[in-house]
Amino acid sequence: MKLIAIKKLQGKIILKSGLHVGSGNMEMHIGGTDSPVIKHPHTLEPYIPGSSLKGKIRSLLEMASGLVPFAADEGGLVSSKTVKKVENNQELKKQAVAILKIFGSSGSDKDDESGYGPTRVSFSDCYLNVDWKKKARDNRWPLSEVKSENSINRIQGTAANPRFIERVPEGTEFDFTVTFKILEDSDEQLFNAVSYTHLTLPTIHSVSISVVAVSLKKTTNQYNHNRTPNNIATI
Repeated sequence: MKLIAIKKLQGKIILKSGLHVGSGNMEMHIGGTDSPVIKHPHTLEPYIPGSSLKGKIRSLLEMASGLVPFAADEGGLVSSKTVKKVENNQELKKQAVAILKIFGSSGSDKDDESGYGPTRVSFSDCYLNVDWKKKARDNRWPLSEVKSENSINRIQGTAANPRFIERVPEGTEFDFTVTFKILEDSDEQLFNAVSYTHLTLPTIHSVSISVVAVSLKKTTNQYNHNRTPNNIATI
């Protein structure tokens, strides 16, 4: 097994509804937001962490594969244990192995035989599109909004327990970059699976409460063992 090529997917994520990717800030502030969105510590601009996008793409592939019921004891997360459970079903086994090759296995996966090689895919953090950010600045658009939520007492017809959730507004645009290592000839099919999942994202709910559209700019060879690393050719 050796590095044959590194492919790169670049594109744009366009929010079709508000997006909330929580920052994990557990501090309570009087009159403040209960759940703020994650922001870059230097620019204070919202962004989508690559790990959040990677987790969502993996969960979509796991649900589409039909493997989730066989991984119910691990919350639906496909692992080496799942591969053993579907040993007699070659199609399901093939999909389980593919998912582990693409995304890797958890460090707590004690049954991992490490026969799948290094993780193939890498997701970069998604920052605000430069052109969209300029348009937002020129129009004085806010980069986030606060939405209130509460529970309704069906008997009394009153609202209770208000919560204030920060989210990124509809229409915001982020750039994304995904790189994929080709270590075997069969990895080309795995790359196509990840590419297809990106292109079908408009029909899927995103990280939290958002619907997104994906605009794929280009797919390139970032590295090929037959060329110098700087020779990037468009496919």
